[in-house]
Amino acid sequence: MSVLPSGSAEPGEHPPAPVNLWFCPNEDLAPGIAATLASYWLDEHEQEVAGRFLFERDRRQYLVAHALVRRALALETGIPEAEAIIWRSSRGRPYLQTPSGGLPRGADLLDFNLSHSHPYNLLGVSRGLRIGVDVERLDVGERGLETIIATFCPEEQEWIARAAPGRPRDRRTLRLWTLKEAYSKARGLGLGLPFDSFAFTLAEDRGVHSFRPPADDSPERWRFLEIDPVPEALAAVAVEVDRAHMPTVHLHHGFPWGRAAPRRLVLPETAGV
Repeated sequence: MSVLPSGSAEPGEHPPAPVNLWFCPNEDLAPGIAATLASYWLDEHEQEVAGRFLFERDRRQYLVAHALVRRALALETGIPEAEAIIWRSSRGRPYLQTPSGGLPRGADLLDFNLSHSHPYNLLGVSRGLRIGVDVERLDVGERGLETIIATFCPEEQEWIARAAPGRPRDRRTLRLWTLKEAYSKARGLGLGLPFDSFAFTLAEDRGVHSFRPPADDSPERWRFLEIDPVPEALAAVAVEVDRAHMPTVHLHHGFPWGRAAPRRLVLPETAGV
């Protein structure tokens, strides 16, 4: 009797659709093109939000990020960019409304999550299961980091304190922050989930050794991924998983105009605490 590796499909079954990540710097979409696409693709709510920005830099970030969302969703589902209906929860998390006949390319549900930190955008798309993403710049200095650290669990604060001051300590702080943001966004709770109610134990350079979830969750439900898409930024992804059908991760770089081959990544195992 042959044994299929974890995450493999049974004979006759289709393998699980990959989790797609899109990392897109603002510069990958010229300002004029971003504005033109937004005028055709964005809905009334998005157009209104874009018009409220005081600074052009912030407006451009919003237009690129939301054009990215609609383009990537069109590639995933076959729904034209301007026809995708996106609704938002009471906490502001966006969701794609599934058409009455289902998604054109299969699957009953599709979840996506967006993060941006000037000038970078990160979008995660998962079929059937929840996803959360976060991207942060590494050159933030000490602005606000002490306030961030104070929201972490005591053991996480101790781990940060053991690093040398400066960039090593900042990097540890931002690694934990992006993971916590990604997980809370995947849960749909955002900052409504206290960051000291769950904890991560991290490897020295990259990777989650263990995860202690809040009381209402279990560690087996989630996988986490840390990535460094460019030297100036780091990002984290939280993916809800079905252990019998473990998806791979495809990391795409740039605005999704073409069909360039993505970088293939593996969701590593995570132990519970």
